[in-house]
Amino acid sequence: MVSLNAVWIERDALRYTPAGVPMVSGKLQHQSAQTEAGQPRETGFEITAVAAAEQADAALAIPLNQACRVTGFLNRKSRNSRTLVLHITHIELLGESELKTEQMTKQKLEGN
Repeated sequence: MVSLNAVWIERDALRYTPAGVPMVSGKLQHQSAQTEAGQPRETGFEITAVAAAEQADAALAIPLNQACRVTGFLNRKSRNSRTLVLHITHIELLGESELKTEQMTKQKLEGN
């Protein structure tokens, strides 16, 4: 299980599988300050993500560049691929209090 705060930086239009399941995919961007071996470390990456069924609707409701929390699992893009994709099992918009807490944690790790 993977859980992270991120923003949608790209998102495709809603599509449907042959079985009729709604799907949406795009790119998420994550940036944060972490502690590793007692030292602060800036982290950041982009990852392709896909959401199905109810989570596709929830993903579409979150505007681009708006902070959200996603939970899901990593899997290969396809059977023969080594590229990882985050399959979203839960997504929610981050509220103001959560954003402030995240900013305070980052400042604390940076020593400000």
